[in-house]
Amino acid sequence: MAAASPPPSPPPAKRPKMSSSSDPEPDAEPTSPSAAGQPRRPRYKRRKVAILLGYCGAGYQGMQKNPGARTIEGDLEEALYQAGAVPEADRAAPRRYDWARAARTDKGVSAAAQVVSGRFYVDPPGFIDRLNAQLAPQIRAYGYVRVTNSFSAKKFCDRRRYLYLLPVFALDPSAHPDREAVMASMGSGTALTKCLECSERGRKVPGVMGREGKLPSPVEGAVVDSHDESGAAQCDPPISNTNAHGELGSSSDEKLDLPVSGDGTKAGNAELGSNGVGDAVPSASADADPSAGNDENKLEATATELKVQGADFEKSNGEEKPPTRRAFSYTDEVKERFNRILKYYVGTHNFHNFTTRTKAEDPAAKRFIISFAADRVVSLDGIEFVRCEVVGQSFMLHQIRKMIGLAVAVMRNCAPESIYDVTFRKDVNLNVPTAPEVGLYLDECMFTSYNKKWKDTHDAVSMEPHCEEAEQFKVKYIFPHIAAMEHKEGAVALWLHSLNHRNYPDFCYMETAGAEAKVGTEVAAGAEANVGADVATGAEANVGAEVATGAETKVGADVDSIKEVQLPGDNK
Repeated sequence: MAAASPPPSPPPAKRPKMSSSSDPEPDAEPTSPSAAGQPRRPRYKRRKVAILLGYCGAGYQGMQKNPGARTIEGDLEEALYQAGAVPEADRAAPRRYDWARAARTDKGVSAAAQVVSGRFYVDPPGFIDRLNAQLAPQIRAYGYVRVTNSFSAKKFCDRRRYLYLLPVFALDPSAHPDREAVMASMGSGTALTKCLECSERGRKVPGVMGREGKLPSPVEGAVVDSHDESGAAQCDPPISNTNAHGELGSSSDEKLDLPVSGDGTKAGNAELGSNGVGDAVPSASADADPSAGNDENKLEATATELKVQGADFEKSNGEEKPPTRRAFSYTDEVKERFNRILKYYVGTHNFHNFTTRTKAEDPAAKRFIISFAADRVVSLDGIEFVRCEVVGQSFMLHQIRKMIGLAVAVMRNCAPESIYDVTFRKDVNLNVPTAPEVGLYLDECMFTSYNKKWKDTHDAVSMEPHCEEAEQFKVKYIFPHIAAMEHKEGAVALWLHSLNHRNYPDFCYMETAGAEAKVGTEVAAGAEANVGADVATGAEANVGAEVATGAETKVGADVDSIKEVQLPGDNK
């Protein structure tokens, strides 16, 4: 009898399926079940996803990672590693997991709806919660969406919408006047005063004045008002703030080089003081006659009063009461003018004057602005802000802030509206003011083309499912930061003091260009006149020569004829 064949050996165990990642984490590899029958740990895979998040830019040097600086991107990358979404081998190497961002925000700029993409370990539940646990409270991830392997948050973003909350008073030409206007209304460039609206902002502003009637706290370098028995206000000279030549300086040795008027005093070319009131703050010398000084003060006040718009000087018993500030609001007239100015940016233009480090010849200077409008007013912590909304395909560094800066300069009559006739020309270089960054935030990134193409296989990359969460984030972090910066630091108010022709001489570009064109026209006209005179003179000479020649010829002909007639008679 044949021996029984041995039983067949069991087939070899299947090799476990590897992760799609070339560098799986040790704890992400599958483990075989133990003898006790414990469940197998899940196998994690990398997925290409788009993460939707928001952040407040306070204390950060912008979105993009920058060595040695605290950035949103740097904190986000570290949080992704700590949350297990990025392996150890890819830590601090974003290119290895296809990192991309939809927008780059400047220093201090916030975002209510930013989008980043990459290949991360996101299969385990609770990924967003673990990510938020590693982030600062001012950075919040709302959720993520599975996307195609070729998706890039930067390349697939069709358009970006930004909002700039601009204080309504910034559009008032009489609020927070520039330093040249202050010196002009004072009639002297040797005094150091402060704008009363900025006096509690946390830092001093040399060369900026306020109104009489309220005495700011005495500080080094500021004017201290003292009153004599007659009630006339006098200003003491600045303390340890003048140089050997008597010129005004600041704690940082900054000199205010103001234009010199005909009487030898430094003055600017504007008219109004703080709050729309042209204040007359006299500066008295040590050996001046008090009575004469008072007379001069009254004359200065009278002259300044003629320039004031909306000021009401009530005088009783020879005393001058503080002027009452006229009310300014975002009326339909102001709204119409501001929106008309913003519409200059709509369309495709060369924005080389609205950025840095981009030349006019660079194709990247051409950008397409879809819309730009300011139709609403919102109130934050007692301050009214104009909601400026701009939608474009993409934006360059400082572009939106510079567009707002020039629009505000035109609204405040610092620059003519006709400056937009040349601001987009390649052959014209202008120094455009940059508005503060605090009021700007990214409101949404749109992926319309991608969502339409892949709507049948992938979820849309959209903020719609997270609108409520994003709105709560804005109310909790972004809006309070904007209001607090204006209350405590006066970010926009201090910036308005710098809008003058001394800091931005290109505001007068159209006047200068017009004067040059006029001179050129006069020169050309003069040359044409000279040429015409020469031609006329030559023509007269030619005509005279022709007439003279013709006369001589005729006379000669007559003489010859006479001789011919007389010759036969001679032969007889």
